Amino acid sequence: MKAVLLDLDTMGDGIDLEPIRSRVSELRVYGTTSPEQLDEHLGDADLIITNKVKIPAQVMVNRRGILILATGTNNVDMDAARALGLPVMNVLNYGTASVAQHTLMLMLALAARLPAYQHDLQHGAWQQSPFFCLLNHSTTELLGKRLVMVGSGVLGSAVAKLASAFGMEVSFCARPGAEQDDRPTLDQLLPHADVLSFHCPLNADTRHLLNAERLQQIRPGCLVVNCARGGIIDEVACLQALRDGRLGGLAVDVLPEEPPVQGHALLDALGQGLNLMVTPHNAWISPQARQRIIELTAANIDRLLAS
Repeated sequence: MKAVLLDLDTMGDGIDLEPIRSRVSELRVYGTTSPEQLDEHLGDADLIITNKVKIPAQVMVNRRGILILATGTNNVDMDAARALGLPVMNVLNYGTASVAQHTLMLMLALAARLPAYQHDLQHGAWQQSPFFCLLNHSTTELLGKRLVMVGSGVLGSAVAKLASAFGMEVSFCARPGAEQDDRPTLDQLLPHADVLSFHCPLNADTRHLLNAERLQQIRPGCLVVNCARGGIIDEVACLQALRDGRLGGLAVDVLPEEPPVQGHALLDALGQGLNLMVTPHNAWISPQARQRIIELTAANIDRLLAS
């Protein structure tokens, strides 16, 4: 069974491929693969292993399976794979601890007004203070604050567990698009949220879930964190709400276009003294999480060979 890994560079350094290598007769590895290189790099491989390289229908014939080093399957022509009976296997829950930790880091930083205080320090405010500390920005104690979660899966539950350790009161809203379940809706919870955190997929029901209209309903001073997908919140509307003082803080690990080669309003606003944080879609990148992807992919190969 021959396999090819098309874009190892997207996994970062320090990854041990032995769990995959030990399950195939040959593993060819490429750091990157452009669309023009795809046919050449695939060659006669039985198994295609990809993280972000797009796999179109025309390269699927005579393959045994496609293994995705991620949860999302949007880079594979799933209709074509189904028509061919070609298994497509992804990995789930590999970065739960890493992303949950990152989410709490963002919440804590916003609660402490860390971006605003760092801006003040960079401009000499502490050196010019008439007494021993700075009190320029009122911080938030998370004890007793209400955290509203959009997404109650494995990741959302892990974030809720960590938040509970800080004494926060956690409420899960009904799944967008299924508001008939017995949980309160996002609209019902927004006026009571001190912190709002997103851990749901991006789809027709969740695109711009937090928009200008809902920002009028949100509790003034609410902290908003998005470690799910860019576009789940209307980032431009949220930035305006932050500038207007309606939001107390905004932190995202994701943007609608990644990498943001065209720039983005949130990136332009960094360093302006706002309680704003942007991290470069790296909540998942702990070495443990990245190695877990390889181990889960090896397990997927076992299942595929056994089928």
